Amino acid sequence: MSGTAPTAPGAGPVTVLFFGDSFVAGVGDPTGLGWTTRLVADARAAGTDLTAYPLGVRRNTSADVLARWERETAARLPRAGRTGLVVSFGVNDATDGDDGRCRVALDETVANLRTLLVGAASAGLDVLVVGPPPIADERVDARIAEVDARLRAEAAAHGVRTVEVLGPLRAETLWTAQVRDGDGAHPGAEGYAALAALVRPAWRSWLAGLVAPHAAV
Repeated sequence: MSGTAPTAPGAGPVTVLFFGDSFVAGVGDPTGLGWTTRLVADARAAGTDLTAYPLGVRRNTSADVLARWERETAARLPRAGRTGLVVSFGVNDATDGDDGRCRVALDETVANLRTLLVGAASAGLDVLVVGPPPIADERVDARIAEVDARLRAEAAAHGVRTVEVLGPLRAETLWTAQVRDGDGAHPGAEGYAALAALVRPAWRSWLAGLVAPHAAV
């Protein structure tokens, strides 16, 4: 694949688990690829021995992801190679709950990410945090922007790499048009391809860090 970073000779296997919501699940993409599988295909085309588990669940908030990530990770830990987590949530936290307030308060969302990152670090798991995308609701998008900024600051405090997609996708015509003409939240194939393109540079660099310890010396 043109522009794909090569994998080092002798590199060993890696496992990546993608945790998050309906965007991680690729809801709305008629191809079924979403953004996660596009990144997985990119890595495999480069020769990476990658086992990937997209574990997105519709309507999941940061609290839902926090409640399940350890159990679901433990069930998929390989006997060989390194494991990393790609985490992306925040949109559902920012949407209205039954009381008209955010489903998850902003400070709680940040605390949930903090707890996950501390747990992952103690388990020796590298993490890549992908920020929440925009939807077709300006009021909710304003909340998502606050969530995004706070999550990226928290991740940075832990030395964890982040990818900001909110601003670029707001300016991406395909994304905004497909979300508006769809269910108001999820894009189609082209929108997810645009999201994957935004994440790809950081993904390649982060994944190379997982692969590197296995490279022949």
